[in-house]
Amino acid sequence: MSWTDKISETRNQLRGLNKAIPDTARAFGGLSKSVKEGGVLDVKTKEFFALGMAVVSRCEPCISLHCDALVRAGATKEEIADVLAMAIQMGGGPAMMYAAKAQECFEELSAG
Repeated sequence: MSWTDKISETRNQLRGLNKAIPDTARAFGGLSKSVKEGGVLDVKTKEFFALGMAVVSRCEPCISLHCDALVRAGATKEEIADVLAMAIQMGGGPAMMYAAKAQECFEELSAG
């Protein structure tokens, strides 16, 4: 399954969950919006943090969604590589395995 297909599947699953728990979904959406729009860091920088955390926490759906956001934010392969190197340093061997997934995902999505 391609990363684009995985993102589509994840978004469909989230739509179903949002229907089941609309109050929680709205609250989480509000938190997400507040975090991304507030503060002094730009959205791209915040997405770099999120990608690193997704790698270290081994959340493949999170990796795909944050790579997608970083493609849209104009991230470069070199920037992604720096983020993944830091995630590996913080997360050890398991993070290295998920960093490889994140790199593959970013490359597929940025290729168009």
